[in-house]
Amino acid sequence: MAKKTKNPIQSILVSQPKPQGRSPYDAIAKKHKVSIDFMPFIEVEGVSLKDFRKARINPNHFSCVIFMSRNAMDHFFRMCAELRVTMSQETKYFCKSEAIALYLQKHIQYRKRKVFYGDGTIKSFKELLLKYKKSGKILFICSDKNKGSIPAFLTENEFEFKEAVLFKTVPTDLSDFDVSTFDLMAFFSPYGVQSLLHNFPKYKQKVTRIAAFGPQTCQAVKDAGMRLDLQVPSKEYRSMSEAISRYIENQG
Repeated sequence: MAKKTKNPIQSILVSQPKPQGRSPYDAIAKKHKVSIDFMPFIEVEGVSLKDFRKARINPNHFSCVIFMSRNAMDHFFRMCAELRVTMSQETKYFCKSEAIALYLQKHIQYRKRKVFYGDGTIKSFKELLLKYKKSGKILFICSDKNKGSIPAFLTENEFEFKEAVLFKTVPTDLSDFDVSTFDLMAFFSPYGVQSLLHNFPKYKQKVTRIAAFGPQTCQAVKDAGMRLDLQVPSKEYRSMSEAISRYIENQG
């Protein structure tokens, strides 16, 4: 039998927006009789037309556009509208996954022969790009942070491309939020950890447990001088919800 802890977990803060509909966290709350709050620690802001003009990029000068997320797609077509630019019907769109590709229907008339997508993995997407390397000049839509490995891949393989930063990640204002009342906080991005310290420069972890998803997020927790209590994924669990549930069980 697991030894009972002096500070049992009764309240959890998940640094993401609250899921729509039912989620695994509902089962955790019911099973372990804990309260779970959701609060995104970061927000996405669109780059202004004035700032984008400084990059001197005309979307219609590119025959291919890369989208790694729906956010990227939304901000690209927002900027096209602000620039009063209509993309050519011959433009090819390369998307990381089918779900992102289908989202194109929100913005343009969907033409299968002009839309290409991977299976959701970076490996398959890189293979896709290599297959169509001769398709023309590429515009890579990205944020100011976390551009991933695609730009380096395009450079290494001598693609003709340009990055277009159309949105940026900024800390959420948490000044009216008391994070010290939670027994466990779950982070999913290094920027979430940075947001915590941005909002609370004098934050002290004390007995609060910290869970982090992904190697970069885990490293950000350690770099911030905090104790990492739960690293996800691992051999034991793949998801944050499963990891938290098991962790509570092991607390006794």
